Amino acid sequence: MKTKLFAFVIIIILIVPQVFAQSKVKGDTKIGFGLLGGVNLQNLNGKDFWGEKLDNKLKFGFHGGLNANIPFAPDFYFQPGLLFTIKGAKADEAAITTTVNLDYLEMPLNLLYRPQLGDGHILLGFGPYVAYGIGGKVKTEGGSITSNLDVKFQNIVKQSDSGDFAYYRAFDAGANIFFGYEFYYGIFCKLNAQLGMLKVNPEYELLSNDKTSYKNTGFGLSVGYKF
Repeated sequence: MKTKLFAFVIIIILIVPQVFAQSKVKGDTKIGFGLLGGVNLQNLNGKDFWGEKLDNKLKFGFHGGLNANIPFAPDFYFQPGLLFTIKGAKADEAAITTTVNLDYLEMPLNLLYRPQLGDGHILLGFGPYVAYGIGGKVKTEGGSITSNLDVKFQNIVKQSDSGDFAYYRAFDAGANIFFGYEFYYGIFCKLNAQLGMLKVNPEYELLSNDKTSYKNTGFGLSVGYKF
């Protein structure tokens, strides 16, 4: 799947512009909308219970949604959006592999600089994001044993709470930065990086001196269409 996706992106970048190339592009003065989707490389960085640095690995996720370009100065736009995105991480320890998938509804609130270059536009942007968890799973594999736990979102895990769930905080927030290119006919590609600022792990009522701190980080590749 990954090979096919990257091949599709390369075809868009190299072939489609030759087919649809146009002469000159003018700056937009009206609100524009876009649809986009792509892949994430996600991780959970931070510290474990003892305060030691986490040794997680990147995992693939996906994202998709829409955004709006709202002009407020020549070549500058406010770009809010709404995305469904899958984050998480992968960890290998003592022949046991744990894969965390966290599903979020995410709202990026970016400032976009979109100057013309050739028949299209460069895309340079940054800004904050806020996200809310809506689901997820934690899969643990070791030998012939596999465990799947649904994610339950709450800030504090009490002694009376069920052990049949993996617990995380629902709210996440952080910063985005991205760059890319928009072709004359509206198709665009962009690379982005994201740094989470809030802990997404809950507090456990029975644990004292717990230094655990999980934060979402990741990179992404998006392909979309602006109309």
